[in-house]
Amino acid sequence: MGSRSTPLDGADVLLLDLDGVVYRGRAAVPHALDALAAVRARGVRTGYITNNASRTAQDVAAHLAELGLPAETDDVVTSPQAAVRLLAEHLQPGARVLVIGGDGLTTVVEGAGFTVVTSADDDPVAVVQGFAPHLGWKDLAEASFALADPSRLWVATNTDWTIPVDRGIAPGNGTLVSAVHAAVGRLPLVAGKPETPLFTTAVERFAARAPYFVGDRLDTDVAGANAAGMPSALVLTGIDGPKEVLSAPEKSRPTHLLADLRGLLEPYPETKVRGSDVHVGRAVARVEGVELRVVRAGEPIDLLRAAAQAVWRSPVSAYALRIPDAVLGLRASLR
Repeated sequence: MGSRSTPLDGADVLLLDLDGVVYRGRAAVPHALDALAAVRARGVRTGYITNNASRTAQDVAAHLAELGLPAETDDVVTSPQAAVRLLAEHLQPGARVLVIGGDGLTTVVEGAGFTVVTSADDDPVAVVQGFAPHLGWKDLAEASFALADPSRLWVATNTDWTIPVDRGIAPGNGTLVSAVHAAVGRLPLVAGKPETPLFTTAVERFAARAPYFVGDRLDTDVAGANAAGMPSALVLTGIDGPKEVLSAPEKSRPTHLLADLRGLLEPYPETKVRGSDVHVGRAVARVEGVELRVVRAGEPIDLLRAAAQAVWRSPVSAYALRIPDAVLGLRASLR
């Protein structure tokens, strides 16, 4: 990217993850509201896509409106909507589906014309599983009983290992899916990030020609955007931080690294490589042997960008490198 370009240049639709990007629990992420107002003023449409299956799109839109974002129900694309897309590709209309999840999943499955059942004894032809805070052992056992028949389709809304909530980071749907997997010995089709059905559903919903995606997780958000063929940014306001960035495999590396959503419309500095030195803005980093060295710190976000490029270019695995605390602790200086 040239030094005068911004990450959002050329995009017609901005797709955003929600938890850790736009809000944390019930509160907006710092700077998110003003940044998104500036995006809308530029004429770029905003859409919200989420792996969280515990709430309906209507509930999510209402939450965004409470925060001050002008969101309608159709502006929200959820993993249950993508899961229903998968069900429709494999099942006949009206088929019986065992739903393991909350209202955010049940209402979408019913709305698509499937018959929702609550027990394996109701002879479902498929099981669809999503996160809800009230789910317990009995629910997971019911899914396991149904999936003992290998002919039954199993769809998971998402497999996020964690979910950010008001009090911190909690186990996500991936932990619940893993429990069922341990019992039945097979894996589900996955609708949400990092798989492509959720991205495909969003692109079609917004008729996007040049979508741009922002998330806070490398393994789901960025990997999914890369698989869907769209540019992406990782914001450091949610789950992943410097340690995860430096060790990211190639398929999970974002197009841009941003401290927060304000960076979408700010000039993005060019990366320049001079010998073993990687320059981003005034920051310079390089890998020497098994050590990442900070040659010049510069701005904190530029230092992370330079460090990441230096590590990603190095033949030495990030896990074998000594990373200075000046880099690993960068996120605290960005807030």
